[in-house]
Amino acid sequence: MIKDISIKTLYISDLDGTLLRSDARTSEYTNRTINALVERGMLFSYATARSYLTACKVTAGLRTNNPLVVYNGAVLVDGRDGSPCLKNFFGPEIREALEDLAARGVYPIVYAYLEDREKFSYVPSLCTPGMARFLESRKGDPRTRMAMNREELCRGGIFYLTCIDEKEKLEPLYEKYKDRYHCVFQTDIYTGDQWLEIMPQEASKSRAVARLKGLLGCERLVVFGDGKNDMDLFGIADECYAVENAVPELKAMATAVIGGNDSDGVARWLEENYYPR
Repeated sequence: MIKDISIKTLYISDLDGTLLRSDARTSEYTNRTINALVERGMLFSYATARSYLTACKVTAGLRTNNPLVVYNGAVLVDGRDGSPCLKNFFGPEIREALEDLAARGVYPIVYAYLEDREKFSYVPSLCTPGMARFLESRKGDPRTRMAMNREELCRGGIFYLTCIDEKEKLEPLYEKYKDRYHCVFQTDIYTGDQWLEIMPQEASKSRAVARLKGLLGCERLVVFGDGKNDMDLFGIADECYAVENAVPELKAMATAVIGGNDSDGVARWLEENYYPR
């Protein structure tokens, strides 16, 4: 717990399973509490696997003027309008990895900038049931781009791959690429589908948050999370708090375990422990 109010501190929360309740929304209490603390001077932001667009929808009512970490740290965006402050792109070798995935029957959703516009591309005929569920949840998203074939899938500046498939197919790919790229292999908390997310090695929540901490001139970092993709972030924090519903691996790293996401654990901790500078 930070007692010295002279220390400039950045507070960062994960979204899904942490700041968001199980209905994939921030509660009125969380919005009201965090907004009031921000008015008092608290420096708050979030780090999520979501895009800026979907993050804004699920945090409607939460004021986020500071830069935001999205796509698990692949992109840092302006919290006011979503314009990118920092991008991490794959090199041309990612085409070889995509060919290797295809040879194993895995066809990811590919996130890229095409003509300076963010798009996620997929081949409709190659979608798994899990991909179809995800795409249905993003129906009407202006970033959607249907590709006619695998060649079209590889266009633009690629920065993120999402594979949603059977665990038996994805786990060997995770083992193969985890040291070459930044990979997150876990079960989606909403659908139970198995996901393998692949990003450039330089892309991570920890690196993006460290950059943000420097930009804001903060001396300390306090973070909140629930999943394995928060472990690198916990590793650089001065204090790290796992919500009650967090995975055991993250709880083992935590300064303490706080209330769960459905009981607004993060907002309640902040309300009780934040000391304005």
